[in-house]
Amino acid sequence: MSADVTATSSASSSSSSSKTPRAAASLPPEGRAALRAGVVGNLIDNIHVFLPVTALAPAMLVLAGPAATASTGALIIVAMLFGRPAGGVVFGRLADRLGRTRTTRVAIAGTALCALAIAATPTHALLGPGTVVLILVLRFLCGIFVAGEYSAAIPLAMEWSAPRRRGLMSGLILSMAPWAQAAIAFTVALTLALLGPAQYAAWGWRVLFVVGAALSVGMLIYYSRHVVDAPVRSAAAPATTRPPRLRAVLGGRWAGAFWAAFVLMTGLWLLTDSTVLLLTARLGTDSSLTASAVPVVMGIAAIAQALAMAVAGHLSSLVGRRRLLTCWGVSAMLLGPLLWWGAVHAPTLAVAALLAALLQAATVSGYGPIAAYLSERFPAEVRSTGYGSAYSLSLVLPALYPFYVPALEPWLGRDGTVIGMVVLGGLLVIVGARLGPRLGPRELDAPLEEVTR
Repeated sequence: MSADVTATSSASSSSSSSKTPRAAASLPPEGRAALRAGVVGNLIDNIHVFLPVTALAPAMLVLAGPAATASTGALIIVAMLFGRPAGGVVFGRLADRLGRTRTTRVAIAGTALCALAIAATPTHALLGPGTVVLILVLRFLCGIFVAGEYSAAIPLAMEWSAPRRRGLMSGLILSMAPWAQAAIAFTVALTLALLGPAQYAAWGWRVLFVVGAALSVGMLIYYSRHVVDAPVRSAAAPATTRPPRLRAVLGGRWAGAFWAAFVLMTGLWLLTDSTVLLLTARLGTDSSLTASAVPVVMGIAAIAQALAMAVAGHLSSLVGRRRLLTCWGVSAMLLGPLLWWGAVHAPTLAVAALLAALLQAATVSGYGPIAAYLSERFPAEVRSTGYGSAYSLSLVLPALYPFYVPALEPWLGRDGTVIGMVVLGGLLVIVGARLGPRLGPRELDAPLEEVTR
């Protein structure tokens, strides 16, 4: 912690609010380290997010017993999704009060411990129904820590980023989510092929969680040695100043920024659930693809999403964040339903992969500028609180899809229900974007604290 304070205080004494590292020709080593940590850290973060979605499915019979159903896997996913709002609020507040790097280190350590605990979870034969209960608890805790990581580390990366590169860095950081999804999909498929289903279910899946924990430990060491808080934080608010409370974000001075971002993010989470989670499930149950082909299709789609997401982040600096997000919402509403239906009912693996790739590029790649957009909506003293709350609280209603999708299917149909989610998600993205500020390239090409004014 002393290193963080020393770095920020010395930088703030030699820099004014109009002359920050973002305006400099090159970043200091600490700034470059923070940007690298933002990219790699978010990759590792999302490995922990997506690992159970794919890695536990082939071992579900061993973990949950003969009564295992598709809803068991859905509950494991939902458990983490419900942990993330709590983590976003709690750790966002801590990051604004105690510092971004200190909070990130705590969150990384917690994530690693949760992954190791899941790797050591007894099977259903030893613990009975308690196995699933234990995994649900651990996934909930992991969700808290994962949200703590992105609520602190991503705003820190945006604070260190040069203005003209903020959109690009946002796209690169958030594109790590689909890269993680693709890496896990291909790794699980390869591990299954090498070990066979029986050995994978017996112990192979545990190795993947141990590897995830080891990656987090490596990132913790890197953060501890190389990353410090950005000077902008101490320049905007002295270390002795207590940051405003959460209610100032939800219903006070920054309520307008929060609720506009909340609507926007709710739309993006609906698109995520429908075009990533539900698409994966429906390809396994409703399509003509084999079980081993589904991870391949989703892996290819994730790569397309990652590339489009990075492009979207950079484009937002050239055309403006609001304009780009509005266009992506329109794309999701118009193209999303057709591409989703086509992917599920595709006659071959190649066609399914192509349509799934186009679907994710046209919908969830709109996340590209979000790291920059949310960081620009809140000043330094509440940036992590605002970022973590808007990003995480908005996923609660979309995360309930395992409950409302079956209830809506008798009225809207099996395909129509998910397509309706895609259309609603795109509409909310448009509405949320239009509620935000109209900042063009000239306004965005300024230090972060000037954009938030």
